[in-house]
Amino acid sequence: MDLRTMAMAASLSASVVMLVGKSIAAAISGSDAILSDAAESVVHIVATTFVAFSLWYSRQPADRQHPYGHGKIAYFSIGAEGVLIFVAALSIFYLAGRSLVEGPALHDLGLALVITTSMGLINLGLGLFLISVGKKRNARILVANGHHVLTDMWTSLGVVGGVLAVYLTGVEWLDPVVAICAALYIVYNAFQLLREAFHGLMERVDPADAERLVACMEAAKASALVADYHQVHFRQVNDTVWLDVHLLFEEGLGLAQAHRRATELERQLAACLDGRAAHVTTHLEPVDHTAHHPDGHGDLADPWGDDVEAAEAEAK
Repeated sequence: MDLRTMAMAASLSASVVMLVGKSIAAAISGSDAILSDAAESVVHIVATTFVAFSLWYSRQPADRQHPYGHGKIAYFSIGAEGVLIFVAALSIFYLAGRSLVEGPALHDLGLALVITTSMGLINLGLGLFLISVGKKRNARILVANGHHVLTDMWTSLGVVGGVLAVYLTGVEWLDPVVAICAALYIVYNAFQLLREAFHGLMERVDPADAERLVACMEAAKASALVADYHQVHFRQVNDTVWLDVHLLFEEGLGLAQAHRRATELERQLAACLDGRAAHVTTHLEPVDHTAHHPDGHGDLADPWGDDVEAAEAEAK
C-alpha cells in the first residue's frame, strides 16, 4: 500500500476513535469545554473523509477534459476543511455562552480528563506523522490534514488545562471560558486553512522555489548551456510544478543542437525541485530576440526578463 494511502487510512481511523472517546468524556462530565473538543472532532471526521476522496482524486491521471490533471481539488479540500472548522467554532461559542448564562453542571471530571488527555496524545503522534509523510511525498492535502489534527491536539490540551483547573479549584465558570478560548484558536486555524486554499487556487508561487529555479538557470547560463533566458513562469498545483521559460541561443546554432541543450536544461530544472513532479516547457529563440519580437511578448508578465524594457529602448 502506498505510504500516502496508509497515512490517510490512519487519519480516518483515528478520527473515529477521537469522536467516540471525546463524546464519552463529554457525556460523563457535562463539560462544555470537552463537548467543544468533541464537536471539533465531528467536523474532523467529515473533513477527513473529504480529504481521503480528494487525495485519491488528485492522483488520477490527466485526461481529455482535464489535461493538467486533477491536483487543484487539493485546495478545495483544504478550503472545505477550513469552513467546517469555522462552523464547529461557532457551535462552541453558542454552547459556551449558554453555559455562562445558565451555569455549568459538571461531574466525573477525573475520568474525563484521562480520556481527553489520551485522545490528545494520539492526535499528537498522528499529526506529526501526516505532516512528515505529506512533506516527503509533496502531498499538500496530507500536510493540511496533519495541521488540522495538531489543531485538534492543541484544542484538547487547552481543554485539559481548563478542566483540570476546574477540578482543582471548583470554579465551574472556568469551563465555558476555556471552551471559548479553544473556539478562538479554532477560528484562527480555520482562517489559516482558508488562506492556504486561496493562495493555492490563485497559484501563488513559493519564493524559495523561485530562488532555486533562478540559480539553476543562472548556472546553465554560466556554463554556456544557454546564452540567456527570460519569460519565466511557473506554478505549483498540489504536488506538481509547471514551468515555462524562453531560452536564448547564439545565432547560427543548429535546431537539433539547441533542442539537445534545452532538453538537458529541462532535466536540470526538474531535478532542482526536490523530487517533485515537474513539467517543463521551453521556447527556443535567437539571442537577438528583440529583432524578432519588436513589440515584446504581448501582455505576459516577465518577472525574470527585460524584453519589454529592451523593446522600449530599441523603439527609442
